[in-house]
Amino acid sequence: MIVVFAVWNSSSPIEQESTAEEPEIQHMNQPPVEPVIQREGNIVNIEMTAQVTDVEISEGVFYNAWTFNGTVPGPVIRVKEGDTLNFTLKNMDPDMPHSMDFHAVHAAPSKKFIDVMPTEQGTFTYPASTPGVFMYHCGTSPILLHVSNGMYGTIIVEPSNGYPSDSVVDREYIIVQSEWYREHDEDAFLDENPEYVVFNGDDFTLKEHPLLAKVGDTVRLYVTNVGPNEVSSFHVVGTTMDQVYLDGNPKNVLYGMQTVLIPSGGAAVVEVTLTEEGDYPILTHQLNDASKGATAILRVTKDGKDNHEPAMNH
Repeated sequence: MIVVFAVWNSSSPIEQESTAEEPEIQHMNQPPVEPVIQREGNIVNIEMTAQVTDVEISEGVFYNAWTFNGTVPGPVIRVKEGDTLNFTLKNMDPDMPHSMDFHAVHAAPSKKFIDVMPTEQGTFTYPASTPGVFMYHCGTSPILLHVSNGMYGTIIVEPSNGYPSDSVVDREYIIVQSEWYREHDEDAFLDENPEYVVFNGDDFTLKEHPLLAKVGDTVRLYVTNVGPNEVSSFHVVGTTMDQVYLDGNPKNVLYGMQTVLIPSGGAAVVEVTLTEEGDYPILTHQLNDASKGATAILRVTKDGKDNHEPAMNH
């Protein structure tokens, strides 16, 4: 909670009015909250929070982020094609309205992506009838401000008949590309280059704790680029892509790709087969963005366990 208070001197009321100090705003850092996701047949009840939480975006560098459930990206939501979502957003931010825009659903935004006022909650129902991998984000105006400050995540709508390649996939991972600018600086969001471009919220976790596979595995990557401004030229060094499903839809299949272009607000399912032991860097081939942090390591060993060797620097 933000507490606002003024410091007054002991002079007359007239003097108090002219000498009052600026209100002091205490730093807000609301602890993360687990989402509630409960299935009843093909009805999925989802409860999430909007809140302000400090997140580590680079080692020792923290950003006072606007978040879903206290993490950036927000929680991964996984449902099935044909499900109906009953979604409740609890706005724990005492000062700012927030909302939810699911790219995965059919709904009138003016009715079902509306603002939830501070300390209030709203519940909305919509179908998830299109399979794929989708971004979700706060849709409150100005949207750029809310997304740049951290209010986004991924929702996967599993195809009712699966993917044609399901039988050969051994492991699955989720990667979300995003950008960080000067904290809460709308001018920077509008006109400047990002200070960090990252995978899964920061520039270090997926290097210090690589994604793991064993020799011969086929790995499926659910990749979302939430932006808000940069494209992703998604690339896995040392292999080609067996299949790419654009936006995760099984009808949108490409084969043998070296790099897949994912726009801001877009996604893809990428599948690769790893034939040799070693580290396989994952990055955006917009190399200026990769140099700002958008890299990860896919580590392949004989047994699929981490050998704790220093990660390849690419």
